[in-house]
Amino acid sequence: MNESNDENKIKISGIVKESTVDGPGFRYVVFTQGCPHHCKGCHNPQTHSFDGGSYIDIDTILEDVKKNPLLRGVTISGGEPFMQAKKIAKLLSKIDRKKLSTIVYTGFLYEDLLNNANENNGYMDLLKQADLLIDGKFEEDLMDENLLFRGSSNQRVIKCKESVESGNLQLHEF
Repeated sequence: MNESNDENKIKISGIVKESTVDGPGFRYVVFTQGCPHHCKGCHNPQTHSFDGGSYIDIDTILEDVKKNPLLRGVTISGGEPFMQAKKIAKLLSKIDRKKLSTIVYTGFLYEDLLNNANENNGYMDLLKQADLLIDGKFEEDLMDENLLFRGSSNQRVIKCKESVESGNLQLHEF
């Protein structure tokens, strides 16, 4: 089976097993490979190419996460996680939510993801699995080093599950 078509494998650029800059507390961060946004000043330009990266099995990630009792959550960054929405949703659906929170970064706007969601792209599946969604492209001219867990002031922190369930956008403050 071609790995890229394997629903249990995610194409990644890399993993950081303990990060404190991608959400509150120690977080396990998966950097997906492939991004259509190419934001000027992106701090992960190596994740842009869809040809780069390597494949990792979802269960390998889950086993790795379970090994660290200090983790407070799992963060999915990029690249662009919504390019592999169904696979990322599958990974997050297996995370123990009583112990760990989930954060997903995206260059897309939340409203655009909702409006373009369909069965094929899996956007809604992923939106339902993310506790928090940090949306919007990084904009270099709006960069603000005082923002927690965001690069530019246009990016929002959205209580994703609550927003999807209620139909009303609910923002989160760190």
